[in-house]
Amino acid sequence: MTGPRPTGQGTPRAMPVRRQLLQAAALATTRTVWLAVAGCALAVAGAWAQAHAYPSKPVRIVVPFAAGGVGDLTARIVGQELAKSLGQAVVIDNRPGAGGVVATDTVAHAEPDGHTLLLMSNGTAVAASLFKTLPYNTERDFAPISTLGRFDIVVLAGADTPFKTLGDVLAYAKAQPGKLNVGSINIGSTQHLAAELFKSTADIDAQVVPFNGTPALINAMRGKQVDVAVEVLGPTLTQIRAGAVRPLAVTGTQRSSVLPDVPTAQESGVKGFVASSWNALAAPAKTPPAVVNRLAKDIAAALAQPETKQKLRDLNIDAYASTPEQTAELLASDIRRWRGVIERAGIPKQ
Repeated sequence: MTGPRPTGQGTPRAMPVRRQLLQAAALATTRTVWLAVAGCALAVAGAWAQAHAYPSKPVRIVVPFAAGGVGDLTARIVGQELAKSLGQAVVIDNRPGAGGVVATDTVAHAEPDGHTLLLMSNGTAVAASLFKTLPYNTERDFAPISTLGRFDIVVLAGADTPFKTLGDVLAYAKAQPGKLNVGSINIGSTQHLAAELFKSTADIDAQVVPFNGTPALINAMRGKQVDVAVEVLGPTLTQIRAGAVRPLAVTGTQRSSVLPDVPTAQESGVKGFVASSWNALAAPAKTPPAVVNRLAKDIAAALAQPETKQKLRDLNIDAYASTPEQTAELLASDIRRWRGVIERAGIPKQ
């Protein structure tokens, strides 16, 4: 007589299968973990190999300014030190004109291997909002590496004017709306936008008058065609030391080491009036992070050299290194800041 087999009789045979399944699952999990670990190890090894194989040829820094200017000299000073640590020549490629667009586009479309770099500046951030269209995206098409230095912007008055402080200028502007003329260089330059920022943050009714270059601006101020001027400190320092013009305030977050007795604009009562110029290096987007970090480390070491600091100080530039993340944030914040200034001033896009 046959019938259903008691349930208990199947258990001894089922248990080994279950154990086999559990063992197989455990083995698969262990294998997955080891594959992940191996993958991470390979990635680290690959990054290490990339950083140590780099550079394999001379490194080119594309500079959107003519030779002999502050940006060009900054790139050459830092490039000289970088060449020592990289073990390859660092070549400066000057490509001025078109508001820096030509130079910037060259790097945006270069091979992302760290051998072609861009000297960025606050002008790069300005261009992002000043031009109707650009052949690149300023934030997406670059991998910022590190800042190199920053330099002061100063508010000046003629030596024979009644303006002894920035407070005097503000009092005059408030008492006589529309009468104050503020000089700067070219429309769309950092100095021009800083002058517009001065107007808006000080809440004064004034006219910003642009000139074609620093010499023309200084002559206009000395000839009383403008009441005050906003300009980078370096090119005006000779005139300041000669007593031809009077510095009223610097526009950085702290006083200039070159003019320690001159207050900041914020100290002088214009809260929020902070504007300074800076230079930085960037690579094309998709440059391996290991290469970007290697460059950032070498730049920081170069800027820490006393000789490098002094060479930059002689140009009235404060050596200043930053991480790639900090440099990207600086670029993004400046784009937002100058976009607002351009919109409020009604500056037409080019």
